[in-house]
Amino acid sequence: MKKIPHKKILILMLIIIILIPFCLYQNKHLVITTYTYESEKLGADLDGYRIVQISDLHNAEFGKENKKLLETIRSCSPDIIVITGDLVDSNHTNVERAVAFVNEAVKIAPVYYVTGNHEYWLDPSENEQMMQGILAAGACDLDDEAVRIEKGDSSFMLAGLDDQHLSDETLKNLLQEQKNELFIVLAHEPQYLQNYANAGADLVLTGHAHGGQIRLPFVGGIVAPDQGFLPEYTSGKYNSTDTEMIVSRGLGNSIIPVRLFNYPEVVCVELRCKN
Repeated sequence: MKKIPHKKILILMLIIIILIPFCLYQNKHLVITTYTYESEKLGADLDGYRIVQISDLHNAEFGKENKKLLETIRSCSPDIIVITGDLVDSNHTNVERAVAFVNEAVKIAPVYYVTGNHEYWLDPSENEQMMQGILAAGACDLDDEAVRIEKGDSSFMLAGLDDQHLSDETLKNLLQEQKNELFIVLAHEPQYLQNYANAGADLVLTGHAHGGQIRLPFVGGIVAPDQGFLPEYTSGKYNSTDTEMIVSRGLGNSIIPVRLFNYPEVVCVELRCKN
């Protein structure tokens, strides 16, 4: 058997030593992405209202007990926090960690939650434990529900979809009675944009795509769940008729353990009145 020269072994070891901290940095360097959403339906008292979106945490930790993540959320001064699914990961589930995060998040601002696919893949006992924990913490489960958010004399509707009702008539039924109010929708998966638009949503906050996992210049995301290679919806704003959708790159990982050029993201949406 031919021996590998020591020089090549040293080079290989050096590459590995460099790659480990690089990959850790790619996976743990939190960024805040701020979007502005303008609407003529928004009353003056809600001008500057801030929504912080957390998506696809997948049981990841940013600092001990997620203190770094919580500090990042707090720095955005949110009026509400929305969680758009996959708070846990069905492959390495830690319900206690997920509930502990929500317990701290509600101390910053009211929390609204919808399920992702990984919540549905949990064992029934784990799912029940997690939902009971989230509700006990004081978060609002918005799966297939809508609530009115009010500030002063202004209001908007906040609706949510569970991950099994993204492509049916559920959202249309939720929205049909309130045509003149601003409707913001929480939905885990972005590939149903046309359905959200057909239902009449104004703004939709989604995740699920993990930013395409690996992002390349002029290409964007490389692969996303349920969209395959070179996915259409991975990060940022997308529009269909009068509906705008924001896709979060999310925070954690699942099957593919490494992000490249795709930092974990906290999304902050600032609502503005459009005259």
